[in-house]
Amino acid sequence: MATPSVFCDTPTVPLSARSRLLAAFRKDPQPDRVFLAGSEHQREDGHALVPPLIWKIKQQISTDPTLHADFAPALGLPEFTRRATELALGRECRAVVENRVLGIQTVGCTGAVRLGAQLLRCWYNRSTGWRGPVYIPSPFYDSLTAVFQAAGLPDVRQYRCWEAGQWAASEGHVLEDLRAAPEQAVVVLCATAYCPVATDLSQKHWKHLAHVLERRKLFPFFLMLGQGLCLGDPEQDAWPLRHCVSLGLELFCAQSFSHSFGLYGERVGHLLLVLKQNTLLLALQSQAESAVRSLWSRPATLGARVVATVLSNPANLAEWREGVRSAAERCVLIRERLREKLRLLGAPGSWDHLTQQGGLYCCTGLSAEQVAFLAKSRHVYLLPGGALNVTAINSCNMDYVAESIHLALTSPL
Repeated sequence: MATPSVFCDTPTVPLSARSRLLAAFRKDPQPDRVFLAGSEHQREDGHALVPPLIWKIKQQISTDPTLHADFAPALGLPEFTRRATELALGRECRAVVENRVLGIQTVGCTGAVRLGAQLLRCWYNRSTGWRGPVYIPSPFYDSLTAVFQAAGLPDVRQYRCWEAGQWAASEGHVLEDLRAAPEQAVVVLCATAYCPVATDLSQKHWKHLAHVLERRKLFPFFLMLGQGLCLGDPEQDAWPLRHCVSLGLELFCAQSFSHSFGLYGERVGHLLLVLKQNTLLLALQSQAESAVRSLWSRPATLGARVVATVLSNPANLAEWREGVRSAAERCVLIRERLREKLRLLGAPGSWDHLTQQGGLYCCTGLSAEQVAFLAKSRHVYLLPGGALNVTAINSCNMDYVAESIHLALTSPL
Protein backbone atom coordinates (compact mmCIF):
# COMPACT_ATOMS: atom_id res chain seq x y z
CA MET A 1 0.00 0.00 0.00
CA ALA A 2 1.40 3.40 -1.04
CA THR A 3 2.26 5.92 1.65
CA PRO A 4 -0.07 8.95 1.55
CA SER A 5 1.41 12.23 0.38
CA VAL A 6 2.56 14.62 3.08
CA PHE A 7 0.42 17.22 1.27
CA CYS A 8 -2.86 15.27 1.44
CA ASP A 9 -4.47 17.78 3.84
CA THR A 10 -3.81 20.79 1.58
CA PRO A 11 -7.04 22.67 0.80
CA THR A 12 -7.69 24.33 -2.54
CA VAL A 13 -7.61 28.11 -2.44
CA PRO A 14 -10.79 29.61 -3.95
CA LEU A 15 -10.31 31.52 -7.18
CA SER A 16 -10.24 35.31 -6.97
CA ALA A 17 -13.17 37.24 -8.40
CA ARG A 18 -11.16 38.20 -11.49
CA SER A 19 -9.96 34.62 -12.01
CA ARG A 20 -13.53 33.28 -11.76
CA LEU A 21 -14.66 35.81 -14.35
CA LEU A 22 -11.86 34.93 -16.71
CA ALA A 23 -12.54 31.20 -16.34
CA ALA A 24 -16.25 31.73 -17.07
CA PHE A 25 -15.41 33.91 -20.08
CA ARG A 26 -13.06 31.31 -21.54
CA LYS A 27 -15.70 28.58 -21.18
CA ASP A 28 -18.40 30.76 -22.74
CA PRO A 29 -19.06 29.50 -26.31
CA GLN A 30 -20.86 32.70 -27.36
CA PRO A 31 -18.85 34.34 -30.21
CA ASP A 32 -19.99 37.85 -29.21
CA ARG A 33 -18.75 37.53 -25.62
CA VAL A 34 -16.87 40.54 -24.25
CA PHE A 35 -14.42 40.56 -21.33
CA LEU A 36 -14.33 43.99 -19.70
CA ALA A 37 -12.63 42.92 -16.46
CA GLY A 38 -9.05 42.59 -17.72
CA SER A 39 -6.11 44.51 -16.27
CA GLU A 40 -4.19 45.27 -19.48
CA HIS A 41 -4.40 48.56 -21.34
CA GLN A 42 -5.69 47.31 -24.70
CA ARG A 43 -5.37 48.54 -28.26
CA GLU A 44 -8.27 48.86 -30.69
CA ASP A 45 -7.67 45.26 -31.83
CA GLY A 46 -8.08 43.92 -28.29
CA HIS A 47 -4.43 43.08 -27.66
CA ALA A 48 -2.32 44.59 -24.88
CA LEU A 49 -0.86 47.97 -25.78
CA VAL A 50 2.89 47.74 -26.42
CA PRO A 51 4.26 50.92 -28.01
CA PRO A 52 6.40 50.40 -31.15
CA LEU A 53 9.19 52.24 -29.33
CA ILE A 54 9.36 49.45 -26.75
CA TRP A 55 9.65 46.73 -29.41
CA LYS A 56 12.44 48.71 -31.07
CA ILE A 57 14.39 49.15 -27.86
CA LYS A 58 14.03 45.47 -26.96
CA GLN A 59 15.50 44.60 -30.35
CA GLN A 60 18.39 47.01 -29.81
CA ILE A 61 19.12 45.54 -26.39
CA SER A 62 19.05 41.96 -27.70
CA THR A 63 21.71 42.79 -30.33
CA ASP A 64 23.91 45.10 -28.21
CA PRO A 65 27.35 43.41 -27.94
CA THR A 66 28.36 45.60 -25.00
CA LEU A 67 25.70 44.11 -22.70
CA HIS A 68 26.51 41.03 -20.68
CA ALA A 69 24.27 38.43 -19.04
CA ASP A 70 25.40 39.30 -15.53
CA PHE A 71 23.16 39.28 -12.46
CA ALA A 72 21.74 42.65 -11.55
CA PRO A 73 22.57 44.09 -8.13
CA ALA A 74 20.09 43.05 -5.45
CA LEU A 75 18.54 46.54 -5.36
CA GLY A 76 18.34 46.76 -9.16
CA LEU A 77 20.08 48.46 -12.06
CA PRO A 78 21.32 51.86 -10.79
CA GLU A 79 20.34 53.68 -14.00
CA PHE A 80 16.82 52.28 -13.80
CA THR A 81 16.30 53.21 -10.15
CA ARG A 82 17.64 56.72 -10.81
CA ARG A 83 15.36 57.31 -13.81
CA ALA A 84 12.33 55.75 -12.11
CA THR A 85 12.87 58.03 -9.12
CA GLU A 86 13.10 61.09 -11.38
CA LEU A 87 9.92 60.06 -13.23
CA ALA A 88 7.99 59.85 -9.96
CA LEU A 89 9.43 62.81 -8.05
CA GLY A 90 10.99 65.10 -10.68
CA ARG A 91 14.65 65.97 -11.11
CA GLU A 92 14.44 69.04 -8.91
CA CYS A 93 12.79 67.29 -5.98
CA ARG A 94 14.25 68.57 -2.73
CA ALA A 95 14.24 65.12 -1.15
CA VAL A 96 16.32 63.77 -4.05
CA VAL A 97 18.78 66.68 -3.87
CA GLU A 98 19.17 66.12 -0.12
CA ASN A 99 19.79 62.38 -0.65
CA ARG A 100 16.74 61.31 1.36
CA VAL A 101 15.29 58.96 -1.28
CA LEU A 102 16.01 55.28 -1.80
CA GLY A 103 14.87 53.49 -4.96
CA ILE A 104 14.68 49.70 -5.24
CA GLN A 105 13.88 47.69 -8.36
CA THR A 106 11.22 45.07 -7.61
CA VAL A 107 9.30 42.23 -9.23
CA GLY A 108 6.34 44.28 -10.42
CA CYS A 109 4.19 46.55 -8.31
CA THR A 110 3.11 43.63 -6.13
CA GLY A 111 6.75 43.00 -5.28
CA ALA A 112 7.16 46.67 -4.37
CA VAL A 113 4.14 46.53 -2.05
CA ARG A 114 5.36 43.26 -0.51
CA LEU A 115 8.83 44.65 0.14
CA GLY A 116 7.44 47.89 1.51
CA ALA A 117 5.08 45.99 3.80
CA GLN A 118 7.94 43.90 5.16
CA LEU A 119 10.06 46.98 5.86
CA LEU A 120 7.11 48.56 7.65
CA ARG A 121 6.49 45.47 9.74
CA CYS A 122 10.12 45.24 10.83
CA TRP A 123 11.21 48.86 11.19
CA TYR A 124 8.25 51.26 11.23
CA ASN A 125 7.86 52.58 14.81
CA ARG A 126 9.82 49.56 16.00
CA SER A 127 9.96 50.85 19.59
CA THR A 128 6.16 50.60 19.87
CA GLY A 129 5.88 47.15 18.31
CA TRP A 130 3.67 48.52 15.50
CA ARG A 131 1.64 45.93 13.57
CA GLY A 132 -1.00 48.08 11.91
CA PRO A 133 -3.54 49.06 10.98
CA VAL A 134 -3.11 49.45 7.24
CA TYR A 135 -5.94 51.25 5.39
CA ILE A 136 -6.67 50.42 1.75
CA PRO A 137 -9.23 52.10 -0.56
CA SER A 138 -12.65 50.56 -1.05
CA PRO A 139 -13.68 49.27 -3.47
CA PHE A 140 -10.40 47.69 -4.58
CA TYR A 141 -10.40 44.39 -6.45
CA ASP A 142 -6.76 43.38 -6.37
CA SER A 143 -4.91 41.37 -3.72
CA LEU A 144 -3.59 44.21 -1.56
CA THR A 145 -4.99 42.78 1.65
CA ALA A 146 -3.32 39.42 1.08
CA VAL A 147 0.04 41.06 0.30
CA PHE A 148 0.09 43.01 3.57
CA GLN A 149 -1.08 40.00 5.54
CA ALA A 150 1.61 37.81 3.97
CA ALA A 151 4.16 40.33 5.25
CA GLY A 152 2.87 39.90 8.80
CA LEU A 153 0.42 42.82 8.97
CA PRO A 154 -2.98 41.19 9.63
CA ASP A 155 -4.87 44.37 10.58
CA VAL A 156 -5.97 45.64 7.15
CA ARG A 157 -8.98 47.97 7.07
CA GLN A 158 -10.80 49.90 4.35
CA TYR A 159 -11.66 53.54 3.80
CA ARG A 160 -14.43 54.67 1.46
CA CYS A 161 -13.56 56.39 -1.82
CA TRP A 162 -16.88 56.64 -3.63
CA GLU A 163 -20.22 58.30 -3.09
CA ALA A 164 -22.91 55.63 -3.36
CA GLY A 165 -25.43 56.38 -6.08
CA GLN A 166 -23.38 59.22 -7.58
CA TRP A 167 -20.43 57.19 -8.90
CA ALA A 168 -17.96 59.97 -8.23
CA ALA A 169 -14.99 60.23 -5.90
CA SER A 170 -16.03 61.26 -2.41
CA GLU A 171 -13.55 63.50 -0.66
CA GLY A 172 -15.92 63.59 2.30
CA HIS A 173 -15.82 59.82 2.85
CA VAL A 174 -12.04 59.66 2.45
CA LEU A 175 -11.41 62.48 4.93
CA GLU A 176 -14.00 61.22 7.41
CA ASP A 177 -12.55 57.71 7.51
CA LEU A 178 -8.92 58.84 7.72
CA ARG A 179 -9.64 61.39 10.42
CA ALA A 180 -10.97 58.48 12.47
CA ALA A 181 -7.88 56.34 11.80
CA PRO A 182 -5.45 55.92 14.71
CA GLU A 183 -2.18 57.85 14.57
CA GLN A 184 0.73 56.06 12.86
CA ALA A 185 -1.65 54.05 10.65
CA VAL A 186 -0.41 53.31 7.14
CA VAL A 187 -2.71 54.54 4.35
CA VAL A 188 -2.52 53.12 0.82
CA LEU A 189 -3.25 55.86 -1.72
CA CYS A 190 -3.57 55.62 -5.50
CA ALA A 191 -1.61 58.50 -7.02
CA THR A 192 -3.32 57.85 -10.35
CA ALA A 193 -6.92 56.72 -10.80
CA TYR A 194 -5.68 53.57 -12.48
CA CYS A 195 -6.86 50.88 -10.07
CA PRO A 196 -10.35 49.38 -10.04
CA VAL A 197 -11.68 51.57 -8.52
CA ALA A 198 -9.20 54.05 -7.05
CA THR A 199 -9.23 57.49 -5.49
CA ASP A 200 -10.02 60.03 -8.24
CA LEU A 201 -9.58 63.37 -6.49
CA SER A 202 -8.79 66.88 -7.70
CA GLN A 203 -5.61 68.69 -6.64
CA LYS A 204 -7.68 70.76 -4.22
CA HIS A 205 -8.98 67.59 -2.57
CA TRP A 206 -5.50 66.06 -2.49
CA LYS A 207 -4.31 69.09 -0.54
CA HIS A 208 -7.05 68.53 2.01
CA LEU A 209 -6.11 64.86 2.21
CA ALA A 210 -2.41 65.65 2.65
CA HIS A 211 -3.30 67.99 5.51
CA VAL A 212 -5.15 65.16 7.27
CA LEU A 213 -2.21 62.79 6.73
CA GLU A 214 0.15 65.34 8.24
CA ARG A 215 -2.05 66.32 11.17
CA ARG A 216 -3.05 62.74 12.07
CA LYS A 217 0.56 61.46 11.65
CA LEU A 218 -0.51 58.89 9.10
CA PHE A 219 2.04 57.20 6.83
CA PRO A 220 1.21 57.36 3.07
CA PHE A 221 1.96 54.32 0.91
CA PHE A 222 1.31 55.43 -2.67
CA LEU A 223 0.57 53.21 -5.65
CA MET A 224 1.70 54.63 -8.99
CA LEU A 225 0.27 52.50 -11.79
CA GLY A 226 0.22 53.58 -15.41
CA GLN A 227 1.88 56.95 -14.81
CA GLY A 228 0.92 59.25 -17.69
CA LEU A 229 -2.04 57.17 -18.86
CA CYS A 230 -4.60 58.78 -16.56
CA LEU A 231 -4.28 62.49 -17.41
CA GLY A 232 -2.03 62.06 -20.42
CA ASP A 233 0.95 63.68 -18.67
CA PRO A 234 3.37 61.90 -16.27
CA GLU A 235 3.92 65.08 -14.25
CA GLN A 236 0.22 65.68 -13.70
CA ASP A 237 -0.35 62.06 -12.73
CA ALA A 238 2.48 62.27 -10.18
CA TRP A 239 1.23 65.52 -8.62
CA PRO A 240 -0.37 63.96 -5.48
CA LEU A 241 2.85 62.12 -4.65
CA ARG A 242 5.04 65.14 -5.32
CA HIS A 243 2.80 67.37 -3.23
CA CYS A 244 3.10 65.09 -0.20
CA VAL A 245 6.87 64.93 -0.63
CA SER A 246 7.04 68.74 -0.86
CA LEU A 247 5.33 68.92 2.55
CA GLY A 248 8.13 66.88 4.08
CA LEU A 249 6.08 63.72 4.64
CA GLU A 250 7.86 60.41 4.92
CA LEU A 251 6.28 57.89 2.56
CA PHE A 252 6.63 54.83 0.36
CA CYS A 253 5.58 54.60 -3.29
CA ALA A 254 5.18 51.41 -5.33
CA GLN A 255 5.60 52.07 -9.06
CA SER A 256 4.57 49.81 -11.93
CA PHE A 257 5.82 50.07 -15.51
CA SER A 258 3.56 47.39 -16.98
CA HIS A 259 0.85 49.63 -18.44
CA SER A 260 2.72 52.77 -19.42
CA PHE A 261 5.60 50.88 -21.08
CA GLY A 262 3.76 47.76 -22.28
CA LEU A 263 5.99 45.55 -20.11
CA TYR A 264 3.36 43.15 -18.80
CA GLY A 265 5.49 40.01 -18.91
CA GLU A 266 8.70 41.59 -17.63
CA ARG A 267 7.26 42.53 -14.19
CA VAL A 268 9.15 45.80 -13.76
CA GLY A 269 8.38 47.53 -10.48
CA HIS A 270 10.06 50.03 -8.19
CA LEU A 271 9.76 50.92 -4.53
CA LEU A 272 10.53 54.48 -3.43
CA LEU A 273 11.35 55.29 0.19
CA VAL A 274 11.25 59.02 0.99
CA LEU A 275 12.76 59.72 4.42
CA LYS A 276 13.03 62.79 6.62
CA GLN A 277 16.74 62.30 7.34
CA ASN A 278 19.47 61.15 4.98
CA THR A 279 21.34 59.66 7.95
CA LEU A 280 18.79 56.83 7.90
CA LEU A 281 19.30 56.00 4.24
CA LEU A 282 22.16 53.49 4.59
CA ALA A 283 20.40 51.59 7.37
CA LEU A 284 17.17 51.27 5.35
CA GLN A 285 19.16 50.35 2.27
CA SER A 286 20.89 47.52 4.10
CA GLN A 287 17.59 46.23 5.48
CA ALA A 288 15.97 46.44 2.05
CA GLU A 289 18.84 44.51 0.47
CA SER A 290 18.57 41.83 3.15
CA ALA A 291 14.81 41.55 2.56
CA VAL A 292 15.25 41.38 -1.22
CA ARG A 293 17.71 38.51 -0.93
CA SER A 294 15.12 36.49 0.97
CA LEU A 295 12.27 37.38 -1.41
CA TRP A 296 13.66 37.19 -5.00
CA SER A 297 17.44 37.54 -4.58
CA ARG A 298 17.99 39.71 -7.68
CA PRO A 299 15.62 41.38 -10.16
CA ALA A 300 15.48 40.72 -13.90
CA THR A 301 17.30 43.13 -16.21
CA LEU A 302 15.51 43.33 -19.59
CA GLY A 303 12.46 45.38 -18.62
CA ALA A 304 14.53 47.67 -16.38
CA ARG A 305 16.96 48.32 -19.24
CA VAL A 306 14.05 49.17 -21.53
CA VAL A 307 12.65 51.73 -19.07
CA ALA A 308 16.08 53.23 -18.40
CA THR A 309 16.77 53.51 -22.16
CA VAL A 310 13.48 55.33 -22.74
CA LEU A 311 13.83 57.74 -19.83
CA SER A 312 17.51 58.57 -20.39
CA ASN A 313 17.24 59.46 -24.09
CA PRO A 314 15.46 62.76 -24.95
CA ALA A 315 14.14 61.49 -28.30
CA ASN A 316 12.87 58.25 -26.78
CA LEU A 317 11.36 60.13 -23.86
CA ALA A 318 9.49 62.50 -26.18
CA GLU A 319 8.12 59.58 -28.24
CA TRP A 320 7.04 57.75 -25.07
CA ARG A 321 5.29 60.85 -23.72
CA GLU A 322 3.40 61.25 -26.98
CA GLY A 323 2.38 57.59 -26.83
CA VAL A 324 0.93 57.79 -23.31
CA ARG A 325 -0.85 61.04 -24.21
CA SER A 326 -2.50 59.38 -27.21
CA ALA A 327 -3.47 56.34 -25.14
CA ALA A 328 -5.04 58.54 -22.46
CA GLU A 329 -6.97 60.49 -25.10
CA ARG A 330 -8.34 57.23 -26.50
CA CYS A 331 -9.68 56.36 -23.03
CA VAL A 332 -11.48 59.71 -22.91
CA LEU A 333 -12.92 59.18 -26.39
CA ILE A 334 -14.23 55.72 -25.50
CA ARG A 335 -15.93 57.10 -22.40
CA GLU A 336 -17.57 59.87 -24.43
CA ARG A 337 -18.78 57.47 -27.12
CA LEU A 338 -20.22 55.02 -24.59
CA ARG A 339 -22.03 57.82 -22.78
CA GLU A 340 -23.50 59.06 -26.07
CA LYS A 341 -24.57 55.56 -27.12
CA LEU A 342 -26.38 55.07 -23.81
CA ARG A 343 -28.04 58.48 -24.15
CA LEU A 344 -29.31 57.69 -27.64
CA LEU A 345 -30.62 54.31 -26.46
CA GLY A 346 -32.56 56.06 -23.70
CA ALA A 347 -30.73 54.30 -20.87
CA PRO A 348 -32.25 55.41 -17.55
CA GLY A 349 -30.36 57.92 -15.46
CA SER A 350 -27.46 60.24 -16.13
CA TRP A 351 -24.24 58.78 -17.50
CA ASP A 352 -22.05 61.84 -17.03
CA HIS A 353 -20.04 59.94 -14.44
CA LEU A 354 -18.50 57.91 -17.28
CA THR A 355 -16.60 60.96 -18.48
CA GLN A 356 -16.04 62.53 -15.07
CA GLN A 357 -13.83 59.61 -14.01
CA GLY A 358 -10.32 59.00 -15.28
CA GLY A 359 -7.90 56.15 -15.80
CA LEU A 360 -8.19 52.64 -17.14
CA TYR A 361 -11.29 51.60 -15.21
CA CYS A 362 -14.76 53.07 -15.08
CA CYS A 363 -17.32 52.58 -12.33
CA THR A 364 -20.63 52.13 -14.18
CA GLY A 365 -22.91 52.11 -11.15
CA LEU A 366 -24.56 48.84 -12.19
CA SER A 367 -25.86 46.65 -9.37
CA ALA A 368 -24.66 43.12 -8.64
CA GLU A 369 -27.86 41.77 -10.21
CA GLN A 370 -27.32 43.80 -13.37
CA VAL A 371 -23.69 42.67 -13.62
CA ALA A 372 -24.86 39.04 -13.29
CA PHE A 373 -27.49 39.63 -15.98
CA LEU A 374 -24.83 40.96 -18.35
CA ALA A 375 -22.68 37.86 -17.88
CA LYS A 376 -25.49 35.31 -18.09
CA SER A 377 -27.77 36.82 -20.73
CA ARG A 378 -25.44 39.01 -22.79
CA HIS A 379 -22.03 37.36 -22.24
CA VAL A 380 -20.51 40.68 -21.17
CA TYR A 381 -18.19 40.33 -18.17
CA LEU A 382 -17.58 43.21 -15.73
CA LEU A 383 -15.91 43.25 -12.33
CA PRO A 384 -18.31 42.35 -9.48
CA GLY A 385 -18.78 45.96 -8.38
CA GLY A 386 -19.71 47.09 -11.88
CA ALA A 387 -16.32 48.47 -12.92
CA LEU A 388 -15.07 47.90 -16.46
CA ASN A 389 -11.84 48.33 -18.37
CA VAL A 390 -12.68 51.08 -20.88
CA THR A 391 -9.90 50.07 -23.31
CA ALA A 392 -11.59 46.67 -23.77
CA ILE A 393 -14.38 48.54 -25.58
CA ASN A 394 -13.62 49.12 -29.25
CA SER A 395 -15.35 49.89 -32.53
CA CYS A 396 -16.32 46.21 -32.95
CA ASN A 397 -18.09 45.77 -29.62
CA MET A 398 -19.13 49.31 -28.65
CA ASP A 399 -22.71 48.99 -29.88
CA TYR A 400 -23.13 45.55 -28.32
CA VAL A 401 -21.80 46.71 -24.94
CA ALA A 402 -24.04 49.80 -24.90
CA GLU A 403 -27.12 47.76 -25.91
CA SER A 404 -26.29 45.18 -23.24
CA ILE A 405 -26.01 47.80 -20.50
CA HIS A 406 -29.31 49.31 -21.65
CA LEU A 407 -30.99 45.91 -21.43
CA ALA A 408 -29.51 45.29 -17.98
CA LEU A 409 -31.13 48.55 -16.84
CA THR A 410 -34.51 48.00 -18.45
CA SER A 411 -35.12 44.23 -18.43
CA PRO A 412 -36.79 42.47 -15.48
CA LEU A 413 -34.05 40.63 -13.61
